[in-house]
Amino acid sequence: MTSATDPDPADDHEHERVRLRRAKSFTQVEQYLEQETKVRKNQPDRPCHRPRDSLFSWSSGFDNFAGLVNWGFLLLFMGSMRLMLENFIKYGIRVNPKQWLELVTGDGGPENDTILMILYSIVPVVICLLVEKGLAAGILSSKFGLTAHVGNLLTHIFLPIVVIHTKTKAFSLMAASSVCMVYCVLFLKLWSYVQVNMWCRNSRQMNASKAHQRRQSISVGKLAIQGQNGVGDKSSKKESKKDSELCTSKPVQYPDNLSLRDLYYFILAPTLCYELNFPRTTRIRKRFLIKRMLEVLIGIQVMMSLFQQWIIPSVKNSLIPFSNMEFAKAVERLLKLAIPNHLVWLCFFYLTFHSWLNLLGEMMHFADRNFYLDWWNSNNIDTFWRSWNMPAGHTRVIATTAVFFISAFFHEFLVSVPLRTFKTWAFMGMMGQVPLSLISRWVEKRLGPRWGNMTVWASLILGQPLCIMMYYHDYVVTHFGEALIDSYGHV
Repeated sequence: MTSATDPDPADDHEHERVRLRRAKSFTQVEQYLEQETKVRKNQPDRPCHRPRDSLFSWSSGFDNFAGLVNWGFLLLFMGSMRLMLENFIKYGIRVNPKQWLELVTGDGGPENDTILMILYSIVPVVICLLVEKGLAAGILSSKFGLTAHVGNLLTHIFLPIVVIHTKTKAFSLMAASSVCMVYCVLFLKLWSYVQVNMWCRNSRQMNASKAHQRRQSISVGKLAIQGQNGVGDKSSKKESKKDSELCTSKPVQYPDNLSLRDLYYFILAPTLCYELNFPRTTRIRKRFLIKRMLEVLIGIQVMMSLFQQWIIPSVKNSLIPFSNMEFAKAVERLLKLAIPNHLVWLCFFYLTFHSWLNLLGEMMHFADRNFYLDWWNSNNIDTFWRSWNMPAGHTRVIATTAVFFISAFFHEFLVSVPLRTFKTWAFMGMMGQVPLSLISRWVEKRLGPRWGNMTVWASLILGQPLCIMMYYHDYVVTHFGEALIDSYGHV
């Protein structure tokens, strides 16, 4: 007997017949539509309509918007030209190489203190090498070597802060920026040099301890084989001769890398990550080298012109609205400054990461030219910074935290020290990337990759001019006083 709740087999057959009828009816609908299409084509009114979606609908499958992209670039070009004409009409031609030379050299002459600071940067390099040699030879203990390296690096990175702050008239803005850049790059390179040599030293000690444990058995086995064959001396001579022939092609082993030549090759090479054996090219491509040199020379002139003609007037005009907290005018100045600042930033990226680093790589026979990834396609802030800085050999959390914190410190160092205005806007701006990364990932997840990429671009376009306006305001207040702002306001 079956209960009232048990399914009836007859009902199952009935449901099966319903499903078959539905499938059959769907087929009949398709056949009906095909027949209707054929009939409509044979009508004397020549019908031209059929079921279709609009091109801007996602379901249409249309993706060829090349014409709209061209239209956008043309519109952007025309808008930029209008702003440039407005700038020329309002300010005239402000491009002056003499003023730029005075900005670089201070009073127009060579800066002896700047040259001395750059020459002094050789001292921490030599100290670092001597400490590493002492550690490799066993003369220095690991604890003493670590203390010496930390003291040397801290002295190296804080020396520009003390010297530039105390000798205010000895360094121009560009000279101070150049000194800080050189010392930052050397600090990062020496840090990598110390870390890699420490890994090699630890690995060497581990291998030595293992070899000591099995040295006796290997020696006995080798002597037994030589005694049986009677040709041990001849084979060893052949092997030594072969090793001497391949000496130049053998990879460098620790501690043979501890030389001033090897260290200075790393300092001049376009990388911050030290290796005992860098990949090398066999020749210098002259045409490639000339192209990169021309790009560097022409690009610097373009950046100088944009600074003098466009950015400096915009920054000066933003002082009063930003100081008086006039929101509408301040936003207008921000948007006006955003375009030339972004153009300079893009030029800086191309000149630094492509032209200049490729120029150095070609001259130094440095084969690894993967200096950046496609950061412009990043859909969130995390992907942007990983593509920009190329972290290697670490997990995502460690790499992200290290990039944000180290970038924040050195961005603040490169801005506050030359300006002699110790604020934290650059540091806060970089550390603000942490919550911004969460926002960008949320936008990417909820609204799609395209909106995530737009969020990344918006942060780059608007964040930098905002920091420039804030630093310029604080620079004027710190060095000239609020009276200058009041005088500008009454003009």
